[in-house]
Amino acid sequence: MGTGIELWDLSAPSFLHAVPAFMEIYRAAMDPPADQVQGRRAVMERHSTLPRFHAVAAIALGGTDPGGTAVGFAYGFHGHGGQWWHDVVTEELRRRDPTAVSAWFADSFEIAEVHVHPRWQGIGVGRAVLERLAAARTERTAALSTRTGRTPAHRLYTSAGFVAVLPEFSFPGSPDQPFTIMAARLPLRRSDPVPPAGRSRAWPWTG
Repeated sequence: MGTGIELWDLSAPSFLHAVPAFMEIYRAAMDPPADQVQGRRAVMERHSTLPRFHAVAAIALGGTDPGGTAVGFAYGFHGHGGQWWHDVVTEELRRRDPTAVSAWFADSFEIAEVHVHPRWQGIGVGRAVLERLAAARTERTAALSTRTGRTPAHRLYTSAGFVAVLPEFSFPGSPDQPFTIMAARLPLRRSDPVPPAGRSRAWPWTG
């Protein structure tokens, strides 16, 4: 990972305080349609209320902001029935391969978002936040969705031990945006030792 970067573990209240900064990273990394930005922010805020929520932020130090600048983040929570993503994915997986539902989703950690600002991509920040996020989980598996194709995100997840359980999947309302549903056994395959978990940090952003 690039020098001058710290990984901060965030509790739900600290995450909520940081959402405006994280949305800037999300916009830069994903370039979503403008009319979807507020909806994504609402989803992130709602996710922070889910069971066993945990977030990790990558903070670049030494810049103009004395409190550091967020350059990447990831978060997730315990997946279970009644959650939209979990139910949509397991319904389709049950139709294609019923045994895979219990194998991958009976006790799963849902990784909802992993994003790094484009200026900080390619130096290991994404891997660092992913590994830190999953390091302390006690679930049996982790699961996520990523755009289908040979993307840097797909290569990252594959190298961490994720496999495609639904190689081609379109979420309701987005038939033209194919995703790959991936899952991995925990603990994840690691590239390097994960830094020891720090205490939750209050976010210094005041914009």
